[in-house]
Amino acid sequence: MQLPDIEILDEKDPHLHQKSTEVTFPLDEGTIQKIYDCLDYLEMSQDEELAKKYNLRAGMGLSFCQIGIMKRIFVVSEDNGDGTFGRYIVINPKVISHSEELIYVGEGEGCLSVNRETVGIVPRYARVKLLAYDEHGKQYEIRVREDIAIAFQHEMDHLDGILFTDKIDPKNPFKNREKMREI
Repeated sequence: MQLPDIEILDEKDPHLHQKSTEVTFPLDEGTIQKIYDCLDYLEMSQDEELAKKYNLRAGMGLSFCQIGIMKRIFVVSEDNGDGTFGRYIVINPKVISHSEELIYVGEGEGCLSVNRETVGIVPRYARVKLLAYDEHGKQYEIRVREDIAIAFQHEMDHLDGILFTDKIDPKNPFKNREKMREI
């Protein structure tokens, strides 16, 4: 498998601190190809052998702003543990509802654009319901929970110019941990 031609921007890049613009349909072929390239990249990064071969850090999600395209598009690829992946293409997402319960990643969130160690927790909703579009302009509703809900919220933040590190309280990185559930 050939590594897709994708360059992921570093957190210092100004694109990552800007709000992305709504997408209009139909998408051009180049944009659709870039969506599939991002998914392939993520899946290769989660394959130990390919990650080592291409020196990739494992990633589960990628927003278009992270590759310098300021459109409200993100993808998530979930390793099903059997050699297959659950692929999510999310365009112009809007949160319809979310749980009251908050969760956080025990070992801390990571990001392909943040190439440094970080300490602290990021409060996320345990369950989120979204309205979004696929690459063909078809609207759909999706409910996500636990780790996929965290990935979706992380990527949606990117679309608004927010990095996960922005959500960690620098004075108290584990603030309100007792009010959330660790996953």
